[in-house]
Amino acid sequence: MTFILKKDTPKEELDKFLALKTAPVKKHRFEKYVGKIKFAEDPLAIQKKMRDEWE
Repeated sequence: MTFILKKDTPKEELDKFLALKTAPVKKHRFEKYVGKIKFAEDPLAIQKKMRDEWE
């Protein structure tokens, strides 16, 4: 995101821009999904097979 500020921008508007920039970022927790999917084949072999489909 880019903000263009001019020299005569009021302090209230600058504070508003800074508040937008420093808004907290929602983090996702993916640990609960680790190990939940069971594959019949080795995941690396599946990935290689999928990549070879493009050729």
